[in-house]
Amino acid sequence: MDWLQTVFIQHSPLQAVVVISVIIAVGLGLGKIHVCGVSLGVTWVFFAGILAGHFGLSIDPAMLSYAESFGLVLFVYELGLKVGPGFFSSFRTGGIKLNFIGFAVVLLGTFMAIGISLGTGISMADMVGIIAGATTNTPSLGAAQQTLQQLGQSASGAALSCAVTYPLGVVGVILAIIVVRKLAVKPSDLIVNNPESDPSHTYIAAFQVHNPAVFGMTVRQAAGLIQPKFVISRLWRQGQVSIPTSDTPLLENDRLLVVATERDVPALTVLFGEQEHTDWNKDDIDWNAIDSSLISRHIIISRPELNGKRLGSLRLRNTYGINISRVLRSGVALLATPDLILQLGDRLTVVGEAKAIENVEKVVGNTATALKDPNLAAIFIGIVLGLLLGSIPIFVPGVGAPVRLGLAGGPIVAGIIIGAFGPRFRLVTYTTRSANLMLRGIGLSLYLACLGLDAGAHFLETIMRADGLTWIAVGFLITIIPSLIMIYVAMRWNKLDFGSACGTVCGAMANPMALTYAGDTIPGDTPAVSYATAYPLAMFARVVIAQLLVLFFV
Repeated sequence: MDWLQTVFIQHSPLQAVVVISVIIAVGLGLGKIHVCGVSLGVTWVFFAGILAGHFGLSIDPAMLSYAESFGLVLFVYELGLKVGPGFFSSFRTGGIKLNFIGFAVVLLGTFMAIGISLGTGISMADMVGIIAGATTNTPSLGAAQQTLQQLGQSASGAALSCAVTYPLGVVGVILAIIVVRKLAVKPSDLIVNNPESDPSHTYIAAFQVHNPAVFGMTVRQAAGLIQPKFVISRLWRQGQVSIPTSDTPLLENDRLLVVATERDVPALTVLFGEQEHTDWNKDDIDWNAIDSSLISRHIIISRPELNGKRLGSLRLRNTYGINISRVLRSGVALLATPDLILQLGDRLTVVGEAKAIENVEKVVGNTATALKDPNLAAIFIGIVLGLLLGSIPIFVPGVGAPVRLGLAGGPIVAGIIIGAFGPRFRLVTYTTRSANLMLRGIGLSLYLACLGLDAGAHFLETIMRADGLTWIAVGFLITIIPSLIMIYVAMRWNKLDFGSACGTVCGAMANPMALTYAGDTIPGDTPAVSYATAYPLAMFARVVIAQLLVLFFV
């Protein structure tokens, strides 16, 4: 049986892979179990790691550190890459509000920690570890330990208090989500609030030309009279339908099917004269049955050489007599303006004659199979850039040690930026949804397995210490009270939908496990987008605050 000892006990690359794989497999298996309709999902991987560490399983420390760091980096980078295309538009419409809520979560937990430290006598050197564990924020622990060492203080207490409070820090946010959902969430809270207010969200309306001021004007001249951008998808004139160009004149009683944003409809009504009251935004509209000569079809950008090009530079309308009304990207419908930068994987809504659309398909590719293979080179280039960004020292006045975004902050910021702007530099960032989920799942599972394995070795003996249970109780309060309060406040006072509220609190708590739970149980991508919006500022604030607490109270 020596081979079993070699495989499971004796430290080696083989043993490290086997142990981590067994922990992940057991944890994911347990994650499928539902109790009263609730499952902790991938979080079970963390507890499986704690259990394995408690019973003596271990791997080489260097391999443990590498696997944990790589898993975290892979998860947060892929998350940033996923939300990047829609990140900045969401930030314009609600980002300030989300960051305000996230920062409120940080401040509420900090004030609670200061009050408990002064009231119970828990030293701030231990309390900064409790905060780091309660908010699952290991970068803040590292910053606090570094500051303690610079002051000549021991940092071991912070590490131990973080280890014992971390498990309930993971679970506390999930419990808060469950409690708020059971007690305070109405069906309307699960609906994303006002998606039409997003500047990128398209809205379809029909107008009749009754404004004498635009009679005889070309579409280009009429568009120059107002600021809002719009696309005329179809023009009906004397019973005939056509695809208008920028040089098409507008005549009295023309009917126009226009794609714009809902907030621009009043301005377009003034421009053209009258809006028709037909709802053109229902999901069940058969666009091909509207008229006999034109059809509407979705085609996919699959040719890599088109990545990063402007839609207008392709001259598809003038060459083929078609119109592109909308561009669907990462679930967001964008207005097809000539200045729109195309990305691989964009779905174009093309209106025109069948033969013309077939010619457009040849130009853009429209081959879904060509997009199935993820572009791994771009992924690793992005990870390197994220790690370099995370290592840049940021000097804050009054703080002795420089602050860094670290392994978690740098890659997620890089992922967001590359996901949003990579195509402008011809960097292919597209991955299928399944590939993105796979990479995120692997990264998170690696991170949780190693984190649990590392904490499990001394977990029980630390709990049995006189102050161990006190640390756990205090940490749980710092986790769940701000989470409960701010999820409820975000929904009731700030009018956020439940998914956005949960994602914001998960980001403020730097809790990817709770985000995964929210994403699995709440429809839509709002938890992930809100997480990525709130995470960078909250993480940076926690790193700075951890150092300030040590400087002012130790």
